[in-house]
Amino acid sequence: MTELKNSDTSPRKGIYLLPNLLTTAGLFSGFFAIVSSMNGRFEAAAVAIFIAMIFDGLDGRVARLTNTQSEFGAQYDSMSDLLAFGVAPALVAYNWALADLGKFGWLAAFIYVACAALRLARFNANLGVTDGRFFQGLASPAAAALVAGMVWNGASFEIDGDKYGYLVGLLTITAGFLMVSNFRYNSFKNLNWRDRVSFLTILLVVLVFVVIAARPAQMLFIIFFAYACSGPITTFRSVRKLKLEHVVGDSEDADFLDETTANAESAKPEKTDAGN
Repeated sequence: MTELKNSDTSPRKGIYLLPNLLTTAGLFSGFFAIVSSMNGRFEAAAVAIFIAMIFDGLDGRVARLTNTQSEFGAQYDSMSDLLAFGVAPALVAYNWALADLGKFGWLAAFIYVACAALRLARFNANLGVTDGRFFQGLASPAAAALVAGMVWNGASFEIDGDKYGYLVGLLTITAGFLMVSNFRYNSFKNLNWRDRVSFLTILLVVLVFVVIAARPAQMLFIIFFAYACSGPITTFRSVRKLKLEHVVGDSEDADFLDETTANAESAKPEKTDAGN
């Protein structure tokens, strides 16, 4: 009888289905992107990476809404991000334009993968320490969107990636370095989505969706390219004197609080894929 009572009061073990199912869908999208690029279907590969971004943004939010957060889910999410936003974009770019460049080609792809892994590790290690209003370095989904958007545009215009291999390699390396930089990128976590807005704002949002739907490859690439450029611009404007630690270095060196509004209340960063 005593053993039966102990078994009834013991904590239940298991894995929450819904958020981890969304994480698995993102993982599958990243794997599908790799396989599609190996088969020469580069447009489908690029689209799959953007689909992975959607699932990446949903799993953490669903977990919070349903109160199903877990350490397992957080670790599983990071592993999924590494494949979907680290390995997949690098291999898609490699198969499209870098395969014929020899050492430069595979080294460019590896640099991106290594930087994505370092970016995710640093994000997890600094969780709860950094200013929640900003990302330290370009988030891995945004970097993946930059590389995938480039491939998507090239495939949609039937451009031979081999002719622009070095340019593709430089952009891939740059996206990787931006991930491990100390440039500050707006996280948009301080936006209050419950506020009332004017009718004109809703109309503008609808128009933005229409424009993106009309030219998704071009518009998405432009949006994420502009966001990638916003980091250095935000950093240069937020410091009185630019130093090396504002660009690259240890996380504790990248302290912008003395040059910016030190009394601003920081939003606590959340461990979701959108912030990776």
